[in-house]
Amino acid sequence: MPPTLDNFDTLGLCAELHQAAQRFAAPTAVQAAVIPLILRGGDVLCTAPTGEGKTAAFALPLLSLLVENPSSKAPRPVRVLVLAPTRELVAQIAAEFESFARYAPKPIKVKAVFGGVAVNPQMMALRGGADVLVATPGRLLDLVAQNAVKLGDVCTLVLDEADKLAGGGFADELAAIVALLPSDRQTLWFSATLADNEITSATLLTRPDMVNVTGSNTVAHAPALIAQQAIAVDVSARTQLLRHLIITNDWKQVLVFVATKHAADVVTAKLNKIYPSAPPIVAAAFHADLAQAQRSQVLASFKDGLTQIVVATDVAARGLHIDQLPVVVNYDLPRSPSDYTHRIGRTGRAGQSGLAVSLVSVATQAHFELIQKRQGLAVALEVIAGFEPIETELPPVAAQLDTNGGTNGGVKGKRPSKKDKLRAAALAG
Repeated sequence: MPPTLDNFDTLGLCAELHQAAQRFAAPTAVQAAVIPLILRGGDVLCTAPTGEGKTAAFALPLLSLLVENPSSKAPRPVRVLVLAPTRELVAQIAAEFESFARYAPKPIKVKAVFGGVAVNPQMMALRGGADVLVATPGRLLDLVAQNAVKLGDVCTLVLDEADKLAGGGFADELAAIVALLPSDRQTLWFSATLADNEITSATLLTRPDMVNVTGSNTVAHAPALIAQQAIAVDVSARTQLLRHLIITNDWKQVLVFVATKHAADVVTAKLNKIYPSAPPIVAAAFHADLAQAQRSQVLASFKDGLTQIVVATDVAARGLHIDQLPVVVNYDLPRSPSDYTHRIGRTGRAGQSGLAVSLVSVATQAHFELIQKRQGLAVALEVIAGFEPIETELPPVAAQLDTNGGTNGGVKGKRPSKKDKLRAAALAG
């Protein structure tokens, strides 16, 4: 792990950005390691736990470089391009850039673009150009196709939550964007997990400096900050157990992860049900089918304490920051160990303590053991009085792969993957 420093004096930031950094008591390990590397201009591949200040680690030095090397072109060419997988993360990154850019001696223009909202206002906002553009890949390509933004002057490409961007549905969009960028750019790869994208990172990065603050796929840092609890429970009893935990522990703010959008809506409705003998619970669903205005409203209400529980799909596991979020619950287990890292990383951020609870049924116990093995964990299964599981046999393979209305955390999409089939066959055997 790179050493931390007492202050930012020796990291090489320009005077104005050094002043901006003073809002932090001291650099985190990732900031101390990465800021000097970015200022040198080389590529960087950084893995570090969530909540450790990765955004500031790249925003501060990149703004410092813009201050020291201003552009005279008009309209302003995009020189720093930051890509992120979700709208919420894009907005948060842009806000962080803007908060630091206020210290610059001359204005630095930061713009955020993402889908789910009308494209025309974003096109209008880009007419004067932007020094820093933070974008989701799909909306960026839309704007490029409409000639609203050009990428030929990009000096630095930042991939935040890079493992997500380099895999799955973003891979083709990322490749299309990279093809539009100058080949001699600087590329910065940031993520909490390296996952299975080593080959992709090798194609995007040129002799990168490697920074690994904790280990690429583990939550080895978590025991000191995040208390982890696993509770054995039948699938059919999970919602009542969740309600019991919320009420008996007097949880005021909880982020609950489920596997599908349908499950988010169903669990939210059940939590909001009024029982005469129990205090009311205010819950809201958060998933990709909601309009951006709805998603923003859910998050604002959650942060302000008006909504007690947010039931979310993994769209919230990447980059969502809630100050001092005390509890995360895996109602459905995540599909992969790396997703477990991102999920529980929503709590225990920036030195705060947190609690991560996983609900484990007989059908998902083997998968939970796999997650523990990959993460180097040893979390014993507990039983809560009144919710003792009665299921002792695995359901049929088909039911395991799509139980409770499609909420099984081992399923991604409508059909089981080869890994899911093999896991289910092993469990049945």
